[in-house]
This record gives sequence, C-alpha cells and structure tokens, in this order.
Amino acid sequence: MQLTGNTIFITGATSGIGRGLAEALHARGNKVIVSGRRKALLDEVTAANPGMEAIELDMTDPSSIAHAAAWLTRHHPSLNVLINNAGIMPFDDPAGVIDDATMQQTVATNLFGPIRMTSALMDLLKSQPSSYVIHNTSVVAFMPLAANAVYSATKAALHSYTQTQRFALRDTSVKVLEIAPPWVNTDLIYKSDDPRAMPLEAYVADTMAQLATDKQEIYVDAIQPLRDNPGSNEYALIATFNQALVDNPIPVG
Repeated sequence: MQLTGNTIFITGATSGIGRGLAEALHARGNKVIVSGRRKALLDEVTAANPGMEAIELDMTDPSSIAHAAAWLTRHHPSLNVLINNAGIMPFDDPAGVIDDATMQQTVATNLFGPIRMTSALMDLLKSQPSSYVIHNTSVVAFMPLAANAVYSATKAALHSYTQTQRFALRDTSVKVLEIAPPWVNTDLIYKSDDPRAMPLEAYVADTMAQLATDKQEIYVDAIQPLRDNPGSNEYALIATFNQALVDNPIPVG
C-alpha cells in the first residue's frame, strides 16, 4: 500500500490504535478524516493535528453511517482508504447470563458497523483507481477470550467477512486488508501498562511498516503461532491460553 497521497477515513479514531494510526498517516501527508461518537474528543484530536478533519459517527446507528458516507462522498470524493477501527470490548460470561443490550451493542459496533460502513462507501471506493478497505480485527479472532466471548466472536466473524470480501472484490480496484492487533496498551479495556501488552507506539510503527508492503494480513510476529490454525487441536490451545489468563488475569482497574 502506498502510504502517501491518500484520502483516508478512520472510524473510532479518538484514542488508542485508531488515533495512533490516524496521526501516523497524517504525518505522512495523507488527508485524514477521523470519526467517533464524542465531539469533544474529535475536537481534541483535530486540534492536535492541524489539517485533520472529523465527523461524529455512531457505528451502531445505520442512519448515522449513511449520513457520514454521504458527507464523505460530497466533501471528500477522492476518498480511497477506509479503516474500520471502531470497536468495544466489554466483559461477559458465556457460562452465565449475557446482558442482551450489551451483546447487541457489541455486535452492532464491531461487526454490523464495519459491514454497513464499507457497504455505504463501496461505490465511492470502486470509483478510485486504487483503494483499500482495512478491517481491524484482533488476535482473539484466532484465539478467543472466555471473559470477552461476544467480543471475540465478533472479531472472528469480521475476520471471516474480510476473507470473503477480499475474494468478492478481487477483480476491482479495491483491495481488502486485515489488521489483527495483539494485546496493545490502550484504553480499549483499561490502560494498565501491563508488561504483557505491546506499547502503542511500537505497535503503530510495526503496523505502518507492514502496511507499506503488499501484505493482506497485518499482525506482529509475536502472534504468528496463534494465527497458525492448530486444526483439530484447537480447543486444547484455547483452553490453555484462557487458563493462563485465569491464573494471571488482565487488570481492569
């Protein structure tokens, strides 16, 4: 992917990985438009990055997505990169009662949102000589967390969707990439500075370097063993992984 001269729209870019990528791409001279639900945070990001633009967007609301797509098409007709980054990661317990409202919000944000956003911008992206859809999934798409079961399921589903969308667009100008972060030290759950979490700056630098190549899947070397499907032994690996987190849990505040 060429990392200069693009017009890029990033969802969920007021903090964490989204903001990190937005600022790194902005620094390369791209036109970057960020989105989020809270205007105050969007104003903070754009004030810190002169020339960057922002639009309020609720990824759970189809009308908000349609409004954003229409605004982008009207004001940024050269848009050629969509990064679906917005996501939420609530805790849940698949051995107990799952709160229905939280479940629906998670699925709407993490799965329906990227599908709807991409669909709403597809005609514009196809009209460009070269364009990209980049879905931000997660290492848990390959190695689900029992304490974040619905979140993990949405990321696995988005990984699947990415694969089929890439195939469906194979004869067009649109390329489909997947970013699958490891545990990164952001406020997605709680910014704990846990040594097991990859520093955000290091993660963004690694991702930017890989985006500059022709890779279709972007993930750090450390998660390669988790990306390599263990096949029929999958459950044993998942159980071992989750037991390690039970024995040494992720701090949540």
